[in-house]
Amino acid sequence: MKRMTQALAITLALLPAAQVLAEATAIEVRKTNGCGCCLSWMNHLEENGFAPTGENMFGGSLVRFKLDNGVPQRMVSCHTALIDGYVIEGHVAAADIRRLLEERPDAVGLAVPGMPYGSPGMGPEDDREAYDVFLIRKDGSTEVFSSYAEG
Repeated sequence: MKRMTQALAITLALLPAAQVLAEATAIEVRKTNGCGCCLSWMNHLEENGFAPTGENMFGGSLVRFKLDNGVPQRMVSCHTALIDGYVIEGHVAAADIRRLLEERPDAVGLAVPGMPYGSPGMGPEDDREAYDVFLIRKDGSTEVFSSYAEG
């Protein structure tokens, strides 16, 4: 009886973590092999309720993947992700991805062009440079989805 009580206590203690894992939102990340900031961004996603899986691609194939999925050249960054019918380009914060999934705009997805210092996966947030997250429309046009001030 004592063992059964201990097993039940352990199971109940682990239940919240198991529920979080079961509820994590899947996101597929395409990146180049050995990119540390891509892995850091994936860690940011994981810490915020996503379940990222990574696929390494060669540079030329990754660029083709981006263009084939509607990312305009001026919006390109180092990695591209797919989630629930949307493309996420670059170091987009988990909160912006959640907002995109809640609002469901008729769009290709979100992009943070380049690699702004202090964006998720690119260094400390309290020392970041100002940057914008862009909504990519299906016609290739963009508009600011959210902005982050210098930190």
